[in-house]
Amino acid sequence: MNNSIRLLNAGIVVAVLIGAGCASTVKNPSGVSVTVMRPDEQGFVAGTGIESQDIVAVTDKMTRGILSCPEIMNAQGTPRIVLEPIINETRFPINKDIFLERIRAQLNEKAAGKVRFLARDRMTALEREQKLKQSGQVTSNSDPNVVEFKGADFFLTGKFSSLTTRTSKGTSDYILYTFQLIDPRTSDIIWEGSAEIKKQGLEDASYR
Repeated sequence: MNNSIRLLNAGIVVAVLIGAGCASTVKNPSGVSVTVMRPDEQGFVAGTGIESQDIVAVTDKMTRGILSCPEIMNAQGTPRIVLEPIINETRFPINKDIFLERIRAQLNEKAAGKVRFLARDRMTALEREQKLKQSGQVTSNSDPNVVEFKGADFFLTGKFSSLTTRTSKGTSDYILYTFQLIDPRTSDIIWEGSAEIKKQGLEDASYR
């Protein structure tokens, strides 16, 4: 092997080592590496508002409450539930529907067949599919002219209320979470569950 080839190979090795060294020294700009955590535990990035551990704790409690409701537990047949938007009266602009979505997922996973949820948020797609079947543009295993969309036996909805206190010593937030199962025929509240969480901190946090 001549000298020029040896020098070329040596240059390549040095370049690779330098590149690897640079890559290994790159750090998170904040100086804190990523930490994988359970959704139900509080992390070092936290405020006094609605956090993931609150979502897990509240929805787990509501799921148990719904399953123990006599109208659900002793129902003849399978009750069908429609999710209605939550009213958020707290100062935190959270994606509030994540609570209902987790309750639905928990019930579908752990109590299959005990209740059923109607996909009312997908009605546009469902109606479009129905029309395609009725027009013969797509095939159907059943009579396309028979509309089988079910009505709701219950509505599941909720409301978040809060009380905030600020002083020179920090911030305190109290949040009351309430959820209700409502009979749409009578407007009766057949079940209601609640959870309340209070937090205090020296610094406030930004939520989105």
